[in-house]
Amino acid sequence: MFILLAGLARPAMNLLMAKKWEGIGKLPAGGFIAVPNHCTEIDPIVVGHLVYNQKRPPHFLAKSGLFKVPVLGSLLRATKQIPVERSTAGANRSLQLAKEVVDAGGAIIIYPEGTLTRDPDLWPMKGHTGAARLALQTGAPVVPMAHWGAQEVFPRYAKRFHIFPRKTVRVLVGEPVDLSSFADRPLDRATLTEATDVIMDAITALLETLRGEKAPAERWDPALHKQSKHGRFVEGAPSEAQDPEAGK
Repeated sequence: MFILLAGLARPAMNLLMAKKWEGIGKLPAGGFIAVPNHCTEIDPIVVGHLVYNQKRPPHFLAKSGLFKVPVLGSLLRATKQIPVERSTAGANRSLQLAKEVVDAGGAIIIYPEGTLTRDPDLWPMKGHTGAARLALQTGAPVVPMAHWGAQEVFPRYAKRFHIFPRKTVRVLVGEPVDLSSFADRPLDRATLTEATDVIMDAITALLETLRGEKAPAERWDPALHKQSKHGRFVEGAPSEAQDPEAGK
């Protein structure tokens, strides 16, 4: 199924955009956790393209609702993507499945932001702790990635592609994040939050390199701006309207 889908997706991606991949040699030989920034809906295809081209089938942690969509859900299950649920039990199951993939030498791709960034200038926002938890549980290397240019092809929440003039999408792979200082600490909220901040700092630094500018000194926090942490965000809409689960 991976081969079939890649045979369809790769030519399409090559037509849609030019690509420039940097730092590919930093990808570990064994299992690893890739943590990219997230600024447009086509990000998974951009990152998945890079990972698959290195002969590493990409496994994403994806919203559980996507698995209920006809055809798409079947494809996600057939390619062994991992559903993410919001309940504690569901989240633990997701991490266990991800651990099995990493332990078998596979590549897990997690967007620490959990959804498209709310930052108005598309800088990485405050991250969730799932990637840090998985990394500390498995000891797998965490590989930060940043990409820039896909948002010009398909802007955040857009309804159509902007193909002309042809754009170049750059992806920069960084050195694995050093989380050794957290190895002997309990996996409590404080540890996971600190480890997540280290991961988000690494992603942001890579994006600064790609964009040639400095990120804001303070990372965007949806909670401080009364925005929901999940679902689509529409400027000016109440947070409950952005996420049907908000307030429950």
